Amino acid sequence: MSHVVVIEDEGTVREVVRFHLERAGLRVSAFETAHAASEAVGRADALVLDWMLPGESGLGYLRRLRADPELRRLPVLMLTARAAEAERVEGLESGADDYLTKPFSAAELVARVRALLRRSLPDAPQHLGNGPLNIDLSAADARLSGARLNLTRREFDLLAFLTQNVGRVYSRTELLDRVWGADFLGGERTVDQHVTQLRAHLDDDPARPRFLETVRGKGYRMRPWAEAG
Repeated sequence: MSHVVVIEDEGTVREVVRFHLERAGLRVSAFETAHAASEAVGRADALVLDWMLPGESGLGYLRRLRADPELRRLPVLMLTARAAEAERVEGLESGADDYLTKPFSAAELVARVRALLRRSLPDAPQHLGNGPLNIDLSAADARLSGARLNLTRREFDLLAFLTQNVGRVYSRTELLDRVWGADFLGGERTVDQHVTQLRAHLDDDPARPRFLETVRGKGYRMRPWAEAG
């Protein structure tokens, strides 16, 4: 499980960030100051850093971080209320990998942190497969027996997530959180509709599924191809 450190002096914002990242399946350590976070940062996979901090500013801390050979490659997402282009450029030139202006949506926060984590793990698989189903994450391309599937963005995201976690059962609520984001206002029926649409693309019989299996009372899973054979 990836470990994300959050440094944010405003308590409400800090807890909101912690809540949504933990709901997304990440391990989170949250601190009010850079000094308090110093030990945890050395073990982090990514850092969410507020620009305005008491004592040393987030920007000053980031510059110091980038001067440390052991931490210079740590992915950093900077949070700030500063929206001016010059200030965004200053943050990026100081070493931030990405920039998020307050107020922000939980879905965008989670998506940006996940993107940083993916980029920081060059050995993470970009190609997924399950029998004749093949997915290229970097190209957002899904193919069945070599034929490209014409999927919407959300259909692709759902298919990729289940394929990445083949064999594991996810409830509708979990899928909404992981794929749609914690601030999505739709209901669980949305998941059912997208599974139905994906089954049509995959020529998947709900009664005898090769791929997307309904686990009664629990949710859905990507069925391992070995079971389908």
